[in-house]
Amino acid sequence: MQIGMQAVCALAVAGLVLGLSAPAHADSLTVATEQGKVQGKAINNGKVKAFLGLPYAAPPVGDLRWKAPRPPVRWKAKRDATRFGAHCAQGRVFDDMVFQDGAASEDCLFLNVYAPANTTGKSRLPVMFWIHGGGYSGGASSEPRHNGDFLPLKGVVLVTINYRLGVFGFLATSDLAKEAHGEAGNYGLFDMVAALGWVKNNIGSFGGNPANVTIFGESAGSFAVSTLMASPAARGLFHKAIGESGSALGSGPDNQTVAEREQADNKWVDSLGVKSLEELRALPTEKILETARTKRGGFNPVVDGKVVVEPVAETYAAGKQAHVPLLAGWNRDEAGLGAGTTVEEWKARAKDLFKDRAEEFLKLYPGETDQQAARSAADYNGDAFIVFGTWKWVEAHRKTGESAVYRYRFELPALPSKYHPGTAVFHSDDIEYVFGTLDTRPGATIRSEDRKMSEQMMSYWTNFAKTGDPNGPGLPVWPKYGKTNELIHLDSTITSGPDAFRPRYLFLLKGMPGPRF
Repeated sequence: MQIGMQAVCALAVAGLVLGLSAPAHADSLTVATEQGKVQGKAINNGKVKAFLGLPYAAPPVGDLRWKAPRPPVRWKAKRDATRFGAHCAQGRVFDDMVFQDGAASEDCLFLNVYAPANTTGKSRLPVMFWIHGGGYSGGASSEPRHNGDFLPLKGVVLVTINYRLGVFGFLATSDLAKEAHGEAGNYGLFDMVAALGWVKNNIGSFGGNPANVTIFGESAGSFAVSTLMASPAARGLFHKAIGESGSALGSGPDNQTVAEREQADNKWVDSLGVKSLEELRALPTEKILETARTKRGGFNPVVDGKVVVEPVAETYAAGKQAHVPLLAGWNRDEAGLGAGTTVEEWKARAKDLFKDRAEEFLKLYPGETDQQAARSAADYNGDAFIVFGTWKWVEAHRKTGESAVYRYRFELPALPSKYHPGTAVFHSDDIEYVFGTLDTRPGATIRSEDRKMSEQMMSYWTNFAKTGDPNGPGLPVWPKYGKTNELIHLDSTITSGPDAFRPRYLFLLKGMPGPRF
């Protein structure tokens, strides 16, 4: 019996869909990497294959503490890849960060790969490379909200990584700079580049396409995405970028040079009573973490001449960043709500901060009633915290990046949960929607609109990873961020239109005092 071409195509599509959701077979859970074979496991009722705790670099311990990552060691026997590797040693852990691995360790340079069940080395699916947030001081790839049970069902291979944090990821002293010929301080960023290199060399064996990699991250992860786009060291290792709430195009500590940071970091090392790098590297992990908690200013990326060759904003201004499609945005209440702010307090604070510009400021952030003042306080706090810097990134890339840009504002209010009071669209609120992991949020009751929003965001994000365009069948149209400044509003009813708040950001370009209020 002959089958028409239309029927053949329909059968092929049906077979692909079934292939992405069919249970994984035992033989497909063994994959050969450049370091050796790994044995993964099936998750989500066999619909997804997970390969956990894969080392992408040598353990950065002993003499390798505060050095750029070295290649991972090889192994002969099949490696168990059914459990997460240790999360990176960290001092401050945010309340809503929960880890599924064991105790923290400096031996933490692991990544995880999730793929649809029936992928093979010939599948060539788009790759999504996740960089977790946490202020460059906390977090890990093993947080339940980053689980890969669901996103791969949209036809992608997902990679989530650990990278060195805080003092272990970003210490920059005179001795370290001398040892590394002037380069010091960005070990956490070097880790990300090394992990991308591992993906380039190995992801094809898991069914991923090394020529179609999207880096994406939230908060510090989004800062990292904007930085990697500007970094020559990462050039060619990714092809699209997604940033959720954050960028390095502000005026914060990320723009310090190693020389500018050395004095503060040298002073901190002196407080430890050590006389050499050898003695410093011999100190116990907990001793370093305990002392690091008291260092003013913490530890952040620096302009080191290798990963970050100049202030990131300068790279974008010159059009020297990676010219790749960008999808970026933020949440409505990044710094929480401004409850309790009165009209009198708001106007006095405006005058205190903006002086002769206070009248113009109050037109953009009005406060004629206590309710209005509270809303404006929330808006300005969020803008000062993270929105303005993200907006500057989007604007800069639209101007010089020669690539499509898509912008969003996440606006669906959250229900109360264990760590958040509800009603606010808080910083990091979007993560579980992007990963389809709403049920991992402790104490929250998930609504039908949450499920719908998660499904839509997963589709937008994975469509973008596939083609550089988030649009697709069944989704409200997401316009490009072009001359009319259009963005999409991700709410219970998705809408799009010109940016109504653009005058605020243009005002802040004239000068924004700190701190927020």
